[in-house]
Order: sequence, then structure tokens, then C-alpha cells
Amino acid sequence: MPRSDEAGASPAFGRDYRYDRGPVGEPYARSVAVETPVNILFGGVPFAVMMTTPADLEDFAVGFAFTEGIVETLTDIRGVDIERSPQGLKVNVTLAGDSMSAHLARGRALSGRTGCGLCGIEDLAHLPSLRGVAAADPIEPAAVRIALQALDRNQPLNAETRAVHAAAWCDRHGALIALREDVGRHNALDKLVGALLRNGVAPDGGFCVITSRCSFEMVAKAAIFRASTLVALSAPTSLAIERAQACGVTLIVIARADRAMIFVHPAKSELVE
Repeated sequence: MPRSDEAGASPAFGRDYRYDRGPVGEPYARSVAVETPVNILFGGVPFAVMMTTPADLEDFAVGFAFTEGIVETLTDIRGVDIERSPQGLKVNVTLAGDSMSAHLARGRALSGRTGCGLCGIEDLAHLPSLRGVAAADPIEPAAVRIALQALDRNQPLNAETRAVHAAAWCDRHGALIALREDVGRHNALDKLVGALLRNGVAPDGGFCVITSRCSFEMVAKAAIFRASTLVALSAPTSLAIERAQACGVTLIVIARADRAMIFVHPAKSELVE
């Protein structure tokens, strides 16, 4: 079985390029992020092909199955097997009997998806249902600042390649608990959720931080894990705000070193100093 943490970066050789002269100098190596097609199967039945950084694939498989609604708890998964094929990697998730039966009844298989939670649905009636998040004490602004500082220092693959997203989980004081990286923003969050589930991390003990834009699907995945707060370095979409308010997820977005914007309730938005 291939390692689940195959190289996330590989060297590529190029030359400097100047607008007044074109290519100059000798070729030199630069690390680039590895992007590999990963076929996810459930019980041997193909479900999705994701373009993924081939690291932490067990976490990815567990988190993907959970945020897609294929499983409800970790006990619904009996095993994860990884196999290399000429075209890429295959990740086969073995489900418990009832979960596999329910999955087959659902009858949804996707090819070439990018991680969007809507790709491949047949009808608007199949949009993911809202999952409410239990009320929790607000995260202190100082904890958000601490988390952002920790995020800068703990993205080794992005430091090497400048081409991947990160999703992190921090405790209520801002201390970094777990972080996963991937070329896909949805994949990074799925990997993080999988890691948290596999390590028994409770959602009421912290908050999530993502380096990407805050879209509807990212909010939905955070809400499925029952995270009460989602911090994003980039801006939210309109549907992300609507989904967060409907689910009870606090959004802290456009997060910078000195301030961010917070969306808590339809009638209230304010700046975090």
C-alpha cells in the first residue's frame, strides 16, 4: 500500500524570465505542489475523482465521507485502503453494512469534481440540508490573533511551494491543534475534519481557520463538524453568510493581523479590532 503521506512537493526546473530580455541564466529547481487525481471508492464502488495533494489521505477519506454525509460517525468506517494505479491513486473506504446500503441507495457518483459540494446533484431539491450548530461562548479576539500568527508559521508545504491552501483547528485560546494542507481548499478542510474525527477532538473546544475564500461549501463542511466559529483569511460569498447565519456559525472573515470582519446575526455585523 502506498504511503498516505507521499511527497506533497516535487522539483521543477525553470529559468528566470525578464520582460526586456526573455529567459536568462541557468535552469534551477523550484518546488511545486504535487497535484494527483485521487479516485475515492466506497466499498469498491467509484464515487468521485478529486485533484488532491497526496498527503494525509486517510484523513481526507474520513473527512470527505463525513462532510458528504455518507457516514455519521467514525464507527461507520471499517477501513481505508490506498492503492496506486497508472492514472493516479485509489482510496477505497470500507463502510459498515448499514452505511454501505444507505450509500448505494443514494446512488450519487461524481467524476472530475473539484470539491464543490453541489457538483453532480440532479435537482435543487438535493441541496445539502442545513445542520444547526449548538450555541457556544464567543471566541475571544485575542485568540483569533494568536491563531493567525500560528498559521503563518505552520504551513510547511505552502512555504515551500506557495501554491496550497491550509485548514487549521485551534483551541479556544488560539493554540494550533491540527493543520492540513492541499491544493484544493475543500480538500484541506476535509483532511482537517478527518484528522479531528480520528483523534477524537470535540468541536466545542475550538474554532476553524482557513486560508482560502469563505464559500458556501466551506461553511457547510464546518457546520457538519459542528464548529461554531469559522475564520477565513479571505472574503465570504453571499451564500456563505446566509448559510452561516442559518446554521448558527459565526464567520470571522478578511482576517488580518490587526482586524477582521465578523458576521454573527442577520441584524448585526461589526469589526473585530
